[in-house]
Amino acid sequence: MNIRVVAWCILSLSLLPAVQAQDFKRQYKNARDLFNAQRYNLALEAFKPLTVYDKENIYIEYASFYYALSAYHLNYLAVAKDMLLQIRQLYPSWNKMPEVNLWLAKLYFDQREYFQGLHVLSAVQDSVMAADIAAMKQHYLAQVSDVETLKMMLEEHPNDVVLARTLVATIGRQPYDPQQQLLFDSLISAFSLDRQEFQSPVPQNIQKERYKVGLLFPFLASTLEPTPAPKRSQAILELYQGMKLANDTLAAQDILIDLQAYDTERNNETLQNLLAAEELRQVDLLVGPLFQEEVKAVQAFSKEHKINMINPVSNNSEFVGDNPFAMLFQPSYETIGKRAAELIAGRVKNKNCIVYFGDAPRDSVLAFSFMQRAQEVGLNIVLAEEHRKETAARIISTLATATEFDEFRNPTQFTLKKDSIGSIFVASDNGLIYSKVINSVETRADSVLIVGSESWIAGENATLNFEQFERLRGLLAAPNYTAFSNPEFQVFRRRYLLRHGQQPTTFARLGYEFMLCIGKALWQHGVYFQHGLVAQGFFAGTLGEGYQFTTRDNQHVPFVMFRQGVLTPVPSAFH
Repeated sequence: MNIRVVAWCILSLSLLPAVQAQDFKRQYKNARDLFNAQRYNLALEAFKPLTVYDKENIYIEYASFYYALSAYHLNYLAVAKDMLLQIRQLYPSWNKMPEVNLWLAKLYFDQREYFQGLHVLSAVQDSVMAADIAAMKQHYLAQVSDVETLKMMLEEHPNDVVLARTLVATIGRQPYDPQQQLLFDSLISAFSLDRQEFQSPVPQNIQKERYKVGLLFPFLASTLEPTPAPKRSQAILELYQGMKLANDTLAAQDILIDLQAYDTERNNETLQNLLAAEELRQVDLLVGPLFQEEVKAVQAFSKEHKINMINPVSNNSEFVGDNPFAMLFQPSYETIGKRAAELIAGRVKNKNCIVYFGDAPRDSVLAFSFMQRAQEVGLNIVLAEEHRKETAARIISTLATATEFDEFRNPTQFTLKKDSIGSIFVASDNGLIYSKVINSVETRADSVLIVGSESWIAGENATLNFEQFERLRGLLAAPNYTAFSNPEFQVFRRRYLLRHGQQPTTFARLGYEFMLCIGKALWQHGVYFQHGLVAQGFFAGTLGEGYQFTTRDNQHVPFVMFRQGVLTPVPSAFH
């Protein structure tokens, strides 16, 4: 071989790492330019090849980090979280780990996984970031309105000043409770807090002979036409019809309430105009808004003018936020999760439990609240998995992959051994998820208890096989359960049918029950009825089982099961 050719080959090989390094540098600069220009979809693709290990690639940590941030900005939250977790695992000594943890905590908080977010932040020991960490905690923890949840957080982080302040502020916004007051006083002392800063802003009660209730509903009146066809706002109209019928019932009992309906049109400008009107400042109670994008403006109005607001249909505690005048008529997702854990713990001997949940934010809130309470009441969470459409098939692989068969080829044993678990809690309305759980449990033919939600039989996408679920003796959390044999329901149905010429829907029934309950609360306890409801404790409903407003959402959650095709309540572990 020619000596010059050999020399050229040797030189080329020696220069190869330098060439590769220059190529990595060029790729990384291009990806960062795309990221800085907020072209996150292109940046994601540009960073991706740089996240693969190569000994000449000195940008792998940074590329992985900005890949995660690009995914976050594109709302690919699962992708972003997976990459940040990978960075923590592969490069634990990287000098940018505090930033990684800060973003990972933000992701957990965005998904309302507050315990995980706090756990991640506790690993950040960077004094320069202390202010950012405190601000993040303050922002996200203000969304937690449940005192018990905050108490559990403080137990895990007993020296966290931001957490302590949040708990004290939350107790201060609650109606007076002697037990909570003891905790309030001890935290004020332990953390040297200013008592005056945290006292409840809710005034003492005001009794009236007649009350004004303002309804902030998206009636969409401009779209209504005098035809029998369903309207765009059909559910809202049915809710309103139920409330008006209940108001007539209240009037017959000399409980006088003026229902003042305002059409928000689901339009921010319209809502702002309504809130600016003097008329709305004279109401004693606001019902609504019903959609999340309208909540912030109404919360500010409610706090400024000290007017209670209540949502009759939502389970989302963000409606309450840090507003001492806000309430949920329904149990929050956090409360439903806790009550489900208590129910399962009281019904199963085998304490091993699996939790499946979907990728909706409400699913993770429900699942995490369940798991926190489950550990307290003695359940053992052996598996907790989030599933999306493309991963739901793994449920069958876990539960129903057979390893042994009888002579007729029927499965007799599975990868997950028969009778190795006692219960499965499914925190999802996704029919693909819960149907796979149900089918798998039926295939197993063991004694697993499934607990789900009433939306499986009444939601827009309900697909539950009633007969199959009855065979498995599954349970459903059913805050809006009404026994059709209830005499009060029979009276309501007849009156509604006479007035509207059709059977009452779920929304009409809910509007009727809500208005009766809140109307009586106003009459018995006055404008700031939350004080009286705390003292009252559990009380029976008219159509529903009952209510308990010891916090700012209903703490009573009925559970039902099918017996001979009929929904039947089961004894709960709480009230």
